[in-house]
Amino acid sequence: MLDKFDETETGMRVRVASEADTAAIASITNAAFAIETFIEGMRTDARRVAEMMRLGEFLVAFERHATLVASVYVEARGARGYFGMLAVDPMYQGKGFGAGMVRAAEDYCRERSCKAMDITVLSLRPELLPFYHRLGYEESGQEEFHPTRPLKAGTSCYSILLSKSL
Repeated sequence: MLDKFDETETGMRVRVASEADTAAIASITNAAFAIETFIEGMRTDARRVAEMMRLGEFLVAFERHATLVASVYVEARGARGYFGMLAVDPMYQGKGFGAGMVRAAEDYCRERSCKAMDITVLSLRPELLPFYHRLGYEESGQEEFHPTRPLKAGTSCYSILLSKSL
């Protein structure tokens, strides 16, 4: 069952989020995705997080002092898992929390008998590709991007599908 404490790497504890976590998830996500200046407005809000929880789940991570530092959305879709909206509080980025959350999402899907994992990365975020490549993900296709918020005028974007066998 997912409720871990990973002292060897980041000291983070990961659990499945509850509805009480929606505002904190939205806050961390918006802070982590503030770099995405090509999208109008904030990346998400508590209402959108709650809607997503009806389809899948969010995993949240706390560091040693019980501070919420990261979140990731995850779904088991039959034999394939999916994760997205990986967000790490900017003060904790570069310290292994992102990779730890990807491993937690993979474990979550393995526990649900998934054999592969997918994620989509926006073409306007090419700096993310090396991170996912280091974690064993390979590009497996492209698809149209359907933003929940409008893109800024004159911006075009598509999704790059990355996959990994579990």
